Amino acid sequence: MLQAYLFPIGFALQTFPLLAFVFTLPFLIVQYRKYGYVNKIRVIVLYSFLLYLLCALYLVILPLPDTRHTCTGTTGSFNQWVPFQFVRDFLRETGLQWNNPATYLKVFGERGFLQVAFNVLLLVPLGVFLRYYFRRRIVRTTVTTFLVSLFFEVTQGTGLYGIYECPYRLFDVDDLMLNTVGGMVGYAIAPWLTAFMPKSETLDEGIDLSVTRVSYTRRFVAWLIDWAVLSPFVLFFLGRHMLLPLAGAVLFYFVVVPYLAEGRTLGKRVVRIRLDGRDGGLTLHALLVRYVSLYFGIGGPNVLFISGEMNHLPTMVMIPLLLVAGLLNLVFGIHALLCFVRRDRMLFYERWSETKHSIT
Repeated sequence: MLQAYLFPIGFALQTFPLLAFVFTLPFLIVQYRKYGYVNKIRVIVLYSFLLYLLCALYLVILPLPDTRHTCTGTTGSFNQWVPFQFVRDFLRETGLQWNNPATYLKVFGERGFLQVAFNVLLLVPLGVFLRYYFRRRIVRTTVTTFLVSLFFEVTQGTGLYGIYECPYRLFDVDDLMLNTVGGMVGYAIAPWLTAFMPKSETLDEGIDLSVTRVSYTRRFVAWLIDWAVLSPFVLFFLGRHMLLPLAGAVLFYFVVVPYLAEGRTLGKRVVRIRLDGRDGGLTLHALLVRYVSLYFGIGGPNVLFISGEMNHLPTMVMIPLLLVAGLLNLVFGIHALLCFVRRDRMLFYERWSETKHSIT
């Protein structure tokens, strides 16, 4: 029976990286918007919470039947509405004899006990998370735990919401009770389990955003958002080989927009950063130096290659241009890697333009 629990957990560990990847971008945006920075303790807690929820869901729904035609050969009800039926099942299925202490230890390895223990333990971590990180009181923790358990039972009782013709597991009122008890147990033991961790309400104490360095991760998120905004124009102009309008769109978005919007594009606004120039002022010249050197000096040759414009050039011209583009990419890649490793170093276009990012 233990193997039946280990399989869903193992599958959750395998699929968690994909879920974490999908979760990361919205997670970072929320953290930057709400707190102005990303706290490492908060990252550990929330990602472990995500992994726990995934494990809990898989424990409830896995293993899946081999066919969706699950009504074949089934008889009786798919629901168990009798409270405390688990007590009667425990006494009937286990070899417990109250007058024989030798049978007590054997109970812990029998299905009747393990089934009850699993249903209690399933939502114990939820109670811990709700009290420690989300700071919920006992009543809200109990209600939340009950609702999560109800979601699990409905998921089972509907055959994964109609994916299977009939439920392949019971909707069990005892599971609702035992899961809810587990959440309350988690709430009760949370202070002992989290005693070695800082209190969640003090995670942001002592943080001065005015001197906090803008990380490359934060800048990358802003960059992704900005190019997501520009992507329809890029695809439109590239598809029609209209490179001059494309260059104009890039210049307008990265030069004119931040010049008029106090150093912020949409991406920078979302993650709460802005560009500052020397002595705090941001000039049009500084923006031109910054983005022309980056997007036209480094990006330009690559765009010519991607768009196919180089194919129209003579071979004697195209080959040197390809070599130059490759060399620029290599040099820039090494330069960016060194700047990433040595966080005090500025990228070349920042140094040339005398611009830097700050948190708003």
